[in-house]
Amino acid sequence: MATPPANRSQQLLYLTDEQLLQGIELMFFAYRGFTSDPDRILERYAYGRAHHRALHFINRRAGLTVNDLIAILGVTKQSLNRVLRQLVDDGLVEARIGITDKRQRNLFLTQVGLDLESELSVAQQARMRQAYSAAGPEAVQGFRAVLENMIDDGLSRHILALRKETTR
Repeated sequence: MATPPANRSQQLLYLTDEQLLQGIELMFFAYRGFTSDPDRILERYAYGRAHHRALHFINRRAGLTVNDLIAILGVTKQSLNRVLRQLVDDGLVEARIGITDKRQRNLFLTQVGLDLESELSVAQQARMRQAYSAAGPEAVQGFRAVLENMIDDGLSRHILALRKETTR
């Protein structure tokens, strides 16, 4: 008989394929729940999740460049341009000429954009707050660690930049 793992992290190394598949399914359902509230709000404006992601990251890092947003979202310039053009035309986003590089466009939310982004964030924060509260602090730390370890390595610099920007 094999010796049981000594600590919790060693126990997690012994997850079965079925347990991993159940975790994948939970991620799908959790994502559906996480996006359902914003989806209902976005529907009123005929916007989709791409608009939501753009608003979120422009808000979190006001002044970021179009190229930075493309890298963060992992989308093509063509698909982002469609979303940005709509947000700019609708008065939610302002694209300003770069101060140091006139070829760059720095993105900012207008007051209308800030209001919509806030409404979307409040809905998701309420769901996250309820789930975190029900799970407890140890589970929250574990969940964050799992999510951070699932992120592709190439995104780590963007995540660090976002954290620096928001902790000032």
